[in-house]
Parts: sequence; C-alpha cells; structure tokens
Amino acid sequence: MTIHHFTLIVDGPDLQDDSLIDALFEAGCGDAAIGRVDGIQYVDFDREAASLDRAILSAVADLERIEGVEVVRIADAGLVSMADIATRIGRTREGVRLLITGARGPGGFPAPITDPRSRYRLWRWSDVAVWFTRHLSENLADADDEVLAAFNAVLELRHHRRRLGPADQTRLAALAGL
Repeated sequence: MTIHHFTLIVDGPDLQDDSLIDALFEAGCGDAAIGRVDGIQYVDFDREAASLDRAILSAVADLERIEGVEVVRIADAGLVSMADIATRIGRTREGVRLLITGARGPGGFPAPITDPRSRYRLWRWSDVAVWFTRHLSENLADADDEVLAAFNAVLELRHHRRRLGPADQTRLAALAGL
C-alpha cells in the first residue's frame, strides 16, 4: 500500500473545536491534520490505500460521518495558470503562451476553464498533460491527474446540487445523465 497526500476543502462545523476532535478520530481520520485559512477549512490527509481514488473515497466517507460536514472539493486538484504550466514543463511563460495561441506547435491547445478573454486564465492540468503527450510526444499525463479532476467535478456537483430546488435538481440530473 502507498501513502497518498491530498487536501480536502470542507464546509460545516469547525473541526478544530475540542468537541469534534474526538469525533474526527472516531470517524477514521487519525491520519488527518485540520487547518483554516481566510475562513476556508481544509483537511490534509496522509492516507494509506492501494490507489489515490480509494484514499480519497475513504477520506470523504470518513469526514462525512461527522454530522454537518460536507466535503466540497479537493484542493489544488489540477488547476494551473500559464506560469504553472511553464514551471511544470520547464519552458518559459512566453513559450507556453505561443503554444496556447497556436503561434507555435500544432495548435489545438486545450481551452481554459475560465473565460478565455480573462487576464487570469486557468486550465485543467490533466487536459494540458494529455495535449503535450498527444501533440508533442512529451509524456506528462498521469492517471492520478484524471482521478483528481473527475473526483473534484463530482464533489462540486454534489455541493451545488444540494443548494438547488427540486425542479432545478431534476434538470441538473438530466443534464448530468444521472
């Protein structure tokens, strides 16, 4: 078994409260460290499991055994800026910009997940890594990148779905094929 390191963002009661420390341990989160930054509560895990997906699934299930706790997303689940891409692949920001615009390379760079007109664009690392593998024969793809992106999408869908009324939940379920 491997130890997997990841951080989950959670909503709900303050897990650092003395009354919940025991509940956290009893729920199976003895391998977790809790923190809060700017009002955002996070839980760092060093979870032993056969795979990353099993580690995340068990951590989410364990945390959500505690009344009122909802896992919202996985922190840093593969979103990258142009500067992040440049750092990860060992190229300059200008070189990455030229690949993004199609001025270099084969074109067809993945679209950002934010507004493409924005000054601050973000991409899914898993999409970028697959593009580099397919188009430039630079094997950057990692199966864990896809796992993180997919799990994060599901966690965010659950979070937003709970906030919708029944009619909107039905439309969302139809759109998601649920």
